[in-house]
Amino acid sequence: MSSNAPYCHTIVVSENDIDELNHLNNAVYLHYVQEAATAHWQYAASDALLEAVVWMVRRHEIDYLRQAVAGDTLLVKTWVGKYTAATWDRHYEIYREKDNVLLVKAMSVWVPLDRQTHRIKRIEGELLACFLGGER
Repeated sequence: MSSNAPYCHTIVVSENDIDELNHLNNAVYLHYVQEAATAHWQYAASDALLEAVVWMVRRHEIDYLRQAVAGDTLLVKTWVGKYTAATWDRHYEIYREKDNVLLVKAMSVWVPLDRQTHRIKRIEGELLACFLGGER
């Protein structure tokens, strides 16, 4: 991936994810944003990076604007934002596909770790380039 364009991930709401209020359980939205982030990473990163780096969440913020129900197809848009030497903000918007209504806005702070040592890995070089462009 060579730019910071949003990555789009589609999910169909399962009956198993519906709560006692007959809508998608709020905790499941968090699972959906993590699923989209993982898919984006797998799309953007080289095989070498996938083998060397694993991401850990430091913080989540989520605003629930509307609800989804079983059978809804959702479009999760995600993109990276501000970064430091050791953290990267990731943003999300979840839309109901049939009417393009925004259901959720969220942001997470992610920390890259060396897969073997579990130590924090600096955001530089190939890791930086996989989301912001340049050579991989």
